[in-house]
Amino acid sequence: MRLLIMRNIRLWLRESRPTLALGLPIMAGMVGQMLMGLADTVMIGRVGVVPLAASAFVNAVAHLPLVFGLGLLSAIAVLTSQAYGAKRPDEAGEIWRHGLMVSVAAGLFSALSLAALLPFLGFLGQPPEVVTEARPYLVLFGASMFPALVAHGCKQFSEALKHPWAPTLILIGGVLLNVWLNWILIYGNWGAPALGLVGAGWATLIARTLMALGLLGYALRAPALRAFQPARWRAVVSREKLQRLFTVGWPVGVQHFFEVSAFVLAALMMGWISADALAAHQIAMTCAAMTFMFALGIGTAVCIRVGHAFGAAQFARMRRIGFGGVALAAGLMGAFGVLFMVAGKPIAQLFIASPSVVNLTAQLLIVAAVFQVADGVQVVSISALRGLADVRVPALVAVLAYWFAALPIGAALAFWAGRGAVGIWIGLAFGLGVAACCLLGRFHLHTARVRAH
Repeated sequence: MRLLIMRNIRLWLRESRPTLALGLPIMAGMVGQMLMGLADTVMIGRVGVVPLAASAFVNAVAHLPLVFGLGLLSAIAVLTSQAYGAKRPDEAGEIWRHGLMVSVAAGLFSALSLAALLPFLGFLGQPPEVVTEARPYLVLFGASMFPALVAHGCKQFSEALKHPWAPTLILIGGVLLNVWLNWILIYGNWGAPALGLVGAGWATLIARTLMALGLLGYALRAPALRAFQPARWRAVVSREKLQRLFTVGWPVGVQHFFEVSAFVLAALMMGWISADALAAHQIAMTCAAMTFMFALGIGTAVCIRVGHAFGAAQFARMRRIGFGGVALAAGLMGAFGVLFMVAGKPIAQLFIASPSVVNLTAQLLIVAAVFQVADGVQVVSISALRGLADVRVPALVAVLAYWFAALPIGAALAFWAGRGAVGIWIGLAFGLGVAACCLLGRFHLHTARVRAH
């Protein structure tokens, strides 16, 4: 019995190491993207309150089509990883050819949807001076959505073939380029005109365009990926391939849309409570979003590796990869939770000096400490299911957990029970817990059923 237990532990550890090896560069790229947004906020904030408010307004508006596009393009990684596991490079090449078409279409749709929103910005309840400042920035930021989503499609393809480092380094280079261009174009350094918020828009567009060109060049020309290129780029488009990509990606995009919109509504409810509540929510959410990137990196690696195992029909290994990834994420997020619990006030003081906001942020970070583990479990579980191309039911679970559990309970605790901002975060924690339990249970049942057959 003891020998059997030790053997199982060794097998699980054997799968955890490659998950970490694949996940670490993915985490680095995701954290780099978060730092890019943080740098933009800090640098625009030095220009003035109105440009910062306009930047926040545009980011909130643009986030929904962006996350939908990112979810849609997750199908490239899922189907490419399954083809890789099945040792079918020709299939991977066809997924890549059609996935690039979907990336271009998603980028154009996102850019055009934001352009179509321009005449209606004044109807969204923002101050007139903010709307005026936001218009040119929205045009530039919207245009940058096209290269951003094309770059993401290339990144998904490369990561699914176990080559994550080059895309990560290109992304980090793009982040550094964006900061440098901000310094030149926002403030008028090196003889350039001081363009303020418009300069930040140009910096984002230029940096994202160069990132897309770099990632596209790598995905098309890298020797390591040469065996997975399509035999004929100009072959007839396969309706079946496009349908498979949309069948996998559409539910993930819808899930991302409703998940993000739930958090947007939570932020609106904070504004109904007080300005302090909204500020504390923003700080705590920034911290939670940063730690979430680490769990998401593990989840992305698990999705790819489960896809490899599924394609190779290695069903027992598939379960070890999934549950091992859940354990890794739970342990890492638990460590972040301890940090939030013991250092909530010092963390809040890095963002703001107001004692009332600092105290409230520290309370929210205590709740965040509790839901960190649940957040890690749910994102790795849904990613593992995505590796099996099981996307519809998990998407429904996520929508129900956020919109029918988290938000109603949070609103009831905040406004009827008088718990305020903390009540909303307790509701979010409950919703994450529900999602974690349901998604982990589905992965267990689904993989047990697949293994039995």
